[in-house]
Amino acid sequence: MLKLHFAPNSRAGRIVWLLEELGLPYELNKMAFHPKDLKSDAHRARHPLGRVPVLDDGDVSIYESGAIVEYIIERHKNGGLKPAVEDARYPDYLQWFHYCEGMVMPPINTIVVQTILLPPERRDETALAQAQRLLTKSLAPVEEALQGRDYLIGDFSAADVMLGHSIFMANRMGCVTDDMPNLKAYVARIAARPAFDKAINMQ
Repeated sequence: MLKLHFAPNSRAGRIVWLLEELGLPYELNKMAFHPKDLKSDAHRARHPLGRVPVLDDGDVSIYESGAIVEYIIERHKNGGLKPAVEDARYPDYLQWFHYCEGMVMPPINTIVVQTILLPPERRDETALAQAQRLLTKSLAPVEEALQGRDYLIGDFSAADVMLGHSIFMANRMGCVTDDMPNLKAYVARIAARPAFDKAINMQ
């Protein structure tokens, strides 16, 4: 059985969501989002930087959420939630799948550091403002792409698991504004999915 090493309020939520969407059985090792768990010798043996998610599948151990998503849909669902290479939607699928970590998550990471992780006396308002501006710019193409679409390539796909999870988090942080109606509706659709609801309530 697949075993997911998980901590709340992390990218590991994407993997729970995917497993629930696909109806795959899995075991969850739920850890605290705290150095006592994540930086323990036991977890560093799974991930050298002490981060999550990590997926165990028999003799295979793999980390990085995007890599785990690809691994699961290729090895356990015959490419489910992913268009075929010859499908006209495949380039858009690849673009939005990787846009998440390339463009949206870097400013989100900075915002989290500057508003939550650092003590108030060490926070940098300039760095925070720059990250917020960059996130707004990064969300604009997604807002445009969702015009007339329920999901990023039309049908729900693993690109939504990757990017949709990040946009949900951006919305929760107040960074998806009312002048982004397509993104607001997209977040609502994601939140209404039973698999997402189960995953997010594990946070």
